Amino acid sequence: MISSIVLGAIRRQCLNRFRPFAAQKLVLGRDFCTNSLPGQGKRRTKDDFSLLSEAHLNPDHFGTLSPQVDEPETPDEGDLREEEFLQNLPSRAQKLSVREYADLIKDHLKNGRIREALDVVEVRMKEDRVKPVNYHFNLLIGGCARVGYSKKAFQLYNKMKQHGLKVTGGTYTSLFNACAMSPFLADGLNRANHLREVMLEKGYEPNGSNYNAMIKAYGRCGDLKTAFQLADEMVASGMSIETSTFNFLLQACITDREYGFRHALLVWHRMHRMRVLPDRYSFNLLLRCVRDCQLGDLETTQQLIEQILRESIGKSEKKRELLSSGDEGKLELSDWETGQPLVETTDGELSDRLLHEGVPDLLSPKPHLGSLVKLGEVRKPEDRLLLLGGTAKVFSEMERCGVEPDIRTLTELLDVIPPTYAAEKQLLTIIKQRKLRCDVDFFNILIKKRSMRFDYDGAKDVLHMIEAANLEPDIVTYGVLALGCQTQEEARSLLKMMQDADVRINIEILGAMLRQGCARQNFRYITEVLTIVKRERLKPNEHFLRHLESFAKECEKRNREYDAKPRKKGREEFKMEYNRYRMQLDAWREHMGLHGLELDRALGIVRDHPWEQFKQPQADGFEAVKNPKLRHKTKKQHQIRQVVLDAMPEVKPPQVTGGSAKSDVRLVD
Repeated sequence: MISSIVLGAIRRQCLNRFRPFAAQKLVLGRDFCTNSLPGQGKRRTKDDFSLLSEAHLNPDHFGTLSPQVDEPETPDEGDLREEEFLQNLPSRAQKLSVREYADLIKDHLKNGRIREALDVVEVRMKEDRVKPVNYHFNLLIGGCARVGYSKKAFQLYNKMKQHGLKVTGGTYTSLFNACAMSPFLADGLNRANHLREVMLEKGYEPNGSNYNAMIKAYGRCGDLKTAFQLADEMVASGMSIETSTFNFLLQACITDREYGFRHALLVWHRMHRMRVLPDRYSFNLLLRCVRDCQLGDLETTQQLIEQILRESIGKSEKKRELLSSGDEGKLELSDWETGQPLVETTDGELSDRLLHEGVPDLLSPKPHLGSLVKLGEVRKPEDRLLLLGGTAKVFSEMERCGVEPDIRTLTELLDVIPPTYAAEKQLLTIIKQRKLRCDVDFFNILIKKRSMRFDYDGAKDVLHMIEAANLEPDIVTYGVLALGCQTQEEARSLLKMMQDADVRINIEILGAMLRQGCARQNFRYITEVLTIVKRERLKPNEHFLRHLESFAKECEKRNREYDAKPRKKGREEFKMEYNRYRMQLDAWREHMGLHGLELDRALGIVRDHPWEQFKQPQADGFEAVKNPKLRHKTKKQHQIRQVVLDAMPEVKPPQVTGGSAKSDVRLVD
């Protein structure tokens, strides 16, 4: 046994020593063969199928299954990427932790750099060979949702599912928020419907934040019925309805311009019934409804107001019933749509509310119509504000609820008060007495309000108020001042003021000047505005082109009238100015690349896609303090105690255009 093992070892040693010599002989033999046949290489390259044909001659030799093909000179891109991927391995120092990647994303989102934030996951982490977690995706989905980039938000959601990551409740909340903030309402509504179906298929039970986001999405996209049904679902499932939920319902009311104010009254008094105190945002949203929304058909509105009065009268009885039944707080919003009183009241109590003396008050928990004669005459924002009790009642109700008004409240009030000096003076007096702080946006709204009623001198006087309040004009201030530039001299004066303040002109300011030039049919004024646009290399926007188009139609109409009446006074002067203007307009359009285009095609060229800004990286040298959105959040606010109000006239100055200065709501003394 041992001898056989020894003999086997000796045999293997001999074989190993002989193998190098055998291989060397084999190589020398091959070299000799190739050298002795110099033309064989050419014949092989001449006939690529020689090996295959020779293989068929010998039945014991199988040959090759395919001809020998030379390798391509240019390597495959996929191979190069694979080789680069295998060779360029990231170092440990290059990789960051999950928290550090999240901090990078947060920093980019904070400064509005959406493209850079997306590149952290799509580029940086891919290069570092680090797999993102659901926290990273939730951050990006939330950032895209806040700016209305709904398409990218849902793409990230699909990638999140492809990576096998868990979809949390916060993910659904951000996705519905993306639908709410989308600039395309139909697309946002379709995405919200699809996402809600996905949640139902998966059997996911929404939480309070999910419901609030869904109400916000459906409300802002115009589906008020679904928004109110979701609120009813919250009540039916036993969730507590908080102030934020009612705020989202008020946002839904704002989208309905015809019936929104009526819906807002329903929501407001439902808050009173459920003993939910409104906050600052509730009052601001209600004032926005006052500004933008109507009452709807008068018959239904009258029934609704009577229903609100009945509810307020029987509130204490209903409260006792709820406490005894143990079902307090579960009051469905759909009860309002039935139009049936939940509590029976006597006709005497209701008559007292309907025939109450004084100013109407539909804001407080005990509403009444005061001395309102006819509800059909409530048409303007100041009339709807009067239904709530006026400016003083809004401030007193905020004080009752323990809410401190902010600058947004003051700005919303300024938008809905009557267009008179007396109303403006009353509001400024209340601001001074309560020592509230204002910023330059408040005075910008005041300038715009006076300019829109053609009180251009009063609009210029607001500049002294801005100076007395220790504030500085911004770009919006010059924009609203441009609304009052009726002549070329006034426009040049404003441009000189902007140049001295080192403020660069923009297309919005020039559009306001163009509007005045078109309204006064001043060809030279319009031509000068076009020249400035060309010189400053500005891109015209949609409003700018629409002003030019409407002015062109008006000029064509006048031109036909002059052709029909050749002896009409002013014909020659108009023809000369109009022909010169058309030549200069054609040259301007050609310079802008809009020559010969219809309005729709021209608008398609100048109109920027709202999501295009998120596909490009931010310009170099960007600083956070120069970000207009961040700068707006930190605007200076000061008290207006130095503003002199005694110099303001008590009566409204005469208007340029027709219209009655009398309020449409008549009160009986």
